[in-house]
Amino acid sequence: MAELLKDVYNESFLRCFGEKVKGSYVDFNIEMFVSEVLKENWDELALKQRMRRITEILGAGLPSSYYEALKIMFSIDEECVGFPYLFFPDFVEVFGQDEQNLELSIKALERFTIRSSSEFAVRHFLIKYPERMLFQMQLWAKSDNEHIRRLASEGCRPRLPWGIALSMFKKDPTPVLSILEILKKDSSLYVRKSVANNLNDISKDNPFLVIKTVKRWKSDDSNTDWIIRHGCRSLIKKAVPDVMDLFGYTKVYGEQKLVEKSSIVVEPKTVNIGEISEITYSLSIREGQNAKVRIEYSIYFVKARGKISRKTFLISDKVVVGGSFVCGTKKHSWADLTTRRHYTGKHRISLLVNGVEVAETEILLRSNVSTDIPITNKI
Repeated sequence: MAELLKDVYNESFLRCFGEKVKGSYVDFNIEMFVSEVLKENWDELALKQRMRRITEILGAGLPSSYYEALKIMFSIDEECVGFPYLFFPDFVEVFGQDEQNLELSIKALERFTIRSSSEFAVRHFLIKYPERMLFQMQLWAKSDNEHIRRLASEGCRPRLPWGIALSMFKKDPTPVLSILEILKKDSSLYVRKSVANNLNDISKDNPFLVIKTVKRWKSDDSNTDWIIRHGCRSLIKKAVPDVMDLFGYTKVYGEQKLVEKSSIVVEPKTVNIGEISEITYSLSIREGQNAKVRIEYSIYFVKARGKISRKTFLISDKVVVGGSFVCGTKKHSWADLTTRRHYTGKHRISLLVNGVEVAETEILLRSNVSTDIPITNKI
């Protein structure tokens, strides 16, 4: 079984970190730090809960002065690189939100993001000090360091996974877009991915504003075009007409019908939760000019209490020659995931071309629990 991400925080890690702290602060009690972190329900704690406990116990073991505590952390942060040290910016979030510490905390977030990431911690400062932090993010967006530039974008994403939602930017993302304007041509893929993800977040609450923005940005720069394509992925999945036109997808219905014949077949017709189906599809594209097509299949999942939830899966996104016959197979797993639980019942499956359903079928999903009655000995 694969090791859980949270298990990076184990006794060995804590002792090693404790030694680093003690090397700079002789009064640090390693044994107490380790025992206090690992006490009680440690095994039950999730990743961020473990991170927060480390933060709090570290704070109790360092000087009560926030300034002095940060001096110690600054003295060892070059040795503390990577994901496990996200509790460095978390320390700033927990102990440094007072107005009197704001400027020091901003410097600490900037410094710590280079070696781990301050994207989660900075959000609390954005909520508490929006004008000051938006000004700071404008400055960060112009930094020579790609990690700091990424923080300017990643930290203000309205819907950052694992992070607290920024409801004010879900309502009005204009301040965020002013930061993304600075970063839209960034040479770093690391930064561009963040800008694209930020755009994608905004599109979920303000699609028309994103469409207006990307129309203005398009063809401005190759790096910008890369951001636009990835930032509009949710709008493409929804087959928003303006976006489909923007990226050159051929209309399914127009002067000439794009798909002349189509089919989708799923085998077996009955499958148990946890098993795999094979989906076979075929399309006959109309004669004439080349066509840009996005081929997908959607499953209308049966949910609890009989509700239906549709999810779409990409098969292919390409340009095909007019008159082409396109076909293929895909395997689909019905295993439960942390993000999706399966329920028994008939599931409709459809084939889509550029967001339009062109064929459909259905499958019966059954429980993987045996219904056989066990044989027992009578007493």
